[in-house]
Amino acid sequence: MITLGTKDIVKSHQFYKELGFETSVRGPESAPAIIFFKNEGTRIALYPIDELAKDVNEQQPPDIGRGFPGITLAYNTKSIDEVVEVMKKAELAGAIIQKKPQITDWGGYSGYFTDLDGYYWEVAYGEAWEFDESNMLVIEDV
Repeated sequence: MITLGTKDIVKSHQFYKELGFETSVRGPESAPAIIFFKNEGTRIALYPIDELAKDVNEQQPPDIGRGFPGITLAYNTKSIDEVVEVMKKAELAGAIIQKKPQITDWGGYSGYFTDLDGYYWEVAYGEAWEFDESNMLVIEDV
């Protein structure tokens, strides 16, 4: 499971719902304690960032700074059209487009956006990609 610390869990929840993610909310909709995504494969959760920092170390929580965190998340699609569609949905929901979708040097098609909390998401398609029965991208050993 991947847990994303969020500054405004209600707004982030709305953002991801607008991208089409199904969710399961723990607590009242107006102030949820945690929100789980019901996506296939990897599980993602939203959690208040100050609480996440305290969960890491209650006595000395990590500094919640700005800038590139050194991590990106990927939304792997099954077509170029789906890349375009997800990027449009993200922008309409409030994302900042960091790189418009384009052909990549690895032979795919992808773009990047940052969500409401500044997390970097790549939306990508690869012609040779295969997905398993859980809709997880299959990565073959070379």
